[in-house]
Order: sequence, then C-alpha cells, then structure tokens
Amino acid sequence: MTIRIEDLSKSYHGVDVLSHVNLEISTGSVVGLHGVNGSGKTMLMRAICGLIRPTSGHVYIDGVEVRAGDSYPKRLGMLIEGPAFLPGYTALDNLLLLASIRGAADESHLRELITLVGLDPEDKRKYRKFSLGMKQRLGIAAAIMEDPDIVVLDEPTNALDSSGVAMVKKVVESLRNRGATVVLACHDFAVLKGLSDQIVHIAEGKIDEGFELPGDAEGGWDHAC
Repeated sequence: MTIRIEDLSKSYHGVDVLSHVNLEISTGSVVGLHGVNGSGKTMLMRAICGLIRPTSGHVYIDGVEVRAGDSYPKRLGMLIEGPAFLPGYTALDNLLLLASIRGAADESHLRELITLVGLDPEDKRKYRKFSLGMKQRLGIAAAIMEDPDIVVLDEPTNALDSSGVAMVKKVVESLRNRGATVVLACHDFAVLKGLSDQIVHIAEGKIDEGFELPGDAEGGWDHAC
C-alpha cells in the first residue's frame, strides 16, 4: 500500500510538532525515520495510523484519506511507544483476545508468532511479570499478527538485547519479502540504515532534504549491534 502525506501540520498549544510535511512511501518499501527525540517522528507515525487529527494537511493510504475517529487504515499493524496488554493475561491469551476482534488470526498462527519473536507460547507467566524486553517482543508480535499491508514500528529495538535486534531484522525482512510497506524509527542509526530502503531525516517537525547521513553510504545487516 502506498502512503501519501500532503502538507501535513500538527500544532499543540501554539507549538508546531509537524510543519508542512510532504512524503510519499511506495508499496513494499521500508522507510526509516531519523531524528532526535522530539523531532516529530512519533507524531508523524500517529498521523499515518489515524491516531491524531492534523491541524492541516492530509494522509492518504492507497488514495483513501485517513481520518482520526472516522476512517482508520484497515490493513495496518503498529507498535507506537510502549506496548500495553492486559496485565493478568499470558502472552498467548493477550494475542488470542486481540485476534478475536476481527478473527483474522488463529491460535496456531499466534503460537508461531510468539515463538518467532523469542517468547514461549506455553509460558504461563502473566504480562505483569514480563521484563521490558519481553513486553517489547509481544508488542511486535501483536503488530504483525494479522499480516498487515502496512506496519508502523516506533523504536522496535527498545529494551531488546542482541538476539532481539536480530529478531527485529528478521521480522522486517519477512515483511519486505511479502510486499508490506514498513515505516520505522530506531535510535540506533546503524540498525536503521541496515533495515531501510530509504531514510527520511526529521528535524523540528520538518523533513530535512539536505541532511547528510552519518557514517558510510552503504549500510547493511552487519552494522547492527
């Protein structure tokens, strides 16, 4: 699915969080958002997911405008900021509950996904007992469990060790291989560069077209921590 962002702005209390953002993300590409904390990356992701009402401008997915509270993208999975699940449920039970809303993922598939992200579908521990890394892994599983055409991942490697970073790479590569469109932000630029087909630098709510990326120009999987 193609994402088109036209002259998008968002202000809070007179402060421009996003300012006249124009961006087109082609179907099947992986686009990395680069910028310091507070630059507007997460707000842009929220706009793509229909979680905020822009002050002005538009977001279109395959030509259909995304409107918060009205028209949400139907084939989109996301992990924005920290994941949140029912604290008294196991990993599997949480995903089963989510899957029951649309009926688009069965238990066998969910068990495979839980294993893919490095958790155990037989683990009887409740979510409240999970480490930060375990919570992040479950959040990634929830984002991809219905095979969405668009996946938005905000700092997916947060709280993950090296095996977790390798898992994120595997997930993003599998999404790319099946033609999904991926938008992600990652504080580790080497990881971001290795995962992305295109990197968009955001500063003070604007896309910086003249920004020179740090490091060498090649990128690659071996750059990850």
